[in-house]
Amino acid sequence: MQIPVLCGGIPAATDAVLLEEGQDPPKQGHITRFAPIKPGHFPACFCCAPRGAAAAALGQLFRDRATGKAPYFKRLVVLASPAGEAAVREALTEDVLTRARYKLG
Repeated sequence: MQIPVLCGGIPAATDAVLLEEGQDPPKQGHITRFAPIKPGHFPACFCCAPRGAAAAALGQLFRDRATGKAPYFKRLVVLASPAGEAAVREALTEDVLTRARYKLG
């Protein structure tokens, strides 16, 4: 079962939240932060190319859910800028592990 991902909105207390650095945190939900592009790095530079920051954050969030470090969630809400949302959408379509675990809902 893939976990639905919503871009924007108000998270419920039982949701996980993928929060781009610089965005205001919501009042509820389990928060994991990410930065779509590291300052000073070119897009797809060698250190970032194997897996993007969004894919890495989504992978960590899934592992945290599986190991109990994060509460069990059935939905993920992304709170990000348009560029951050684009990075998450790219991870959901281009990264095979992310695509197996999550789906745009």
